[in-house]
Order: sequence, then structure tokens, then C-alpha cells
Amino acid sequence: MKPKIHRGKLTASGFRFAIVASRWNDFLTSKLVDGAVEALEGLGAEEDSVEIFMVPGSFELPGAAKKLAETGSFDAIVALGVVIRGETPHFDLVAGEAAKGVANVTIQTGVPVMFGVVTADTVEQAINRCGVKAGNKGYEAAQAAVETANLYRSISTGREKEKPQGKAVPHVV
Repeated sequence: MKPKIHRGKLTASGFRFAIVASRWNDFLTSKLVDGAVEALEGLGAEEDSVEIFMVPGSFELPGAAKKLAETGSFDAIVALGVVIRGETPHFDLVAGEAAKGVANVTIQTGVPVMFGVVTADTVEQAINRCGVKAGNKGYEAAQAAVETANLYRSISTGREKEKPQGKAVPHVV
């Protein structure tokens, strides 16, 4: 038996995206936002299909994401922030609640919210994940948002946007 595999396409055309980003550690979160915007543009998002919302810190990301999801205006949301471990347990509380909150928004609203929050033990680790030196987690989160939005749309319509030519595609429930 060969099961049908469903995957979202990497095309942002026809979708609307919200980026909600923390102002805390802005010298790094701004790089995540830049990476997310670059990814969305590169995947074909129209100029007026991306909006950016700023919140004070990563702890506020889930609340803003939920408000945005409830508007019905966005197909996917990218939550971006940087939490760097300090000398107190504050890091664990903020990072853990941000992660749980973002996951809950997706479950409660049905709108995919990508967790693009960098959690690092040191500033150097955070820099390495924000695209200042190498990879950019904002870029990766935006790509995941596009793919997931496409997958959710294909699930909700019961078919994929582009069917292979010449083959009948069975409806999978």
C-alpha cells in the first residue's frame, strides 16, 4: 500500500500573513522580521498581504496572535521573538508560556501560528539564529507559515490546489 501524502505548497500568492514580533531584544528580533518578510516576498506574497504587529515582549505574542487570528483576516501568523537566558528563572517562564500560548492559538482558532521565537543561553547563540551570521529563524518560520497555510487550505477544501494531470486523486478523510 502506498498512502497519499499531503504537503503544503511553498507559494504565498493568494494568502494573507501577519507577523507579530517582540520589541524586546530588538537588535535581534528586527533581523527575524526582515528574514520573515524576505521569505514571504520570495515565495510570492503580494505587497499588501503582509502586516507587522509589534508587542513589548515574547510573553505577549500569544495574546496578539489570538486577536489577529480571530479577525479572520489572516491565513497564517508568524510569531517572532528572542529570549536569552539570564540569571533567574524568568527565561523558562517567558519561553515556556510563549511556546504553549502560540500552540494554543493554533488549536483554538484553526489559524496556523508559527513559533519563530529564538530561545538561547547566550547572546552569541541568539545572534547565530537570527541571521546575523548564518541561518535566520524568522525566514524559516515564514516558510513554514506558507507551507502550513497551503496545507490547511487543501484540507479544508478536501483537495489540493494543484492536482496532478491525468490521475484521479482520491478524497481522503
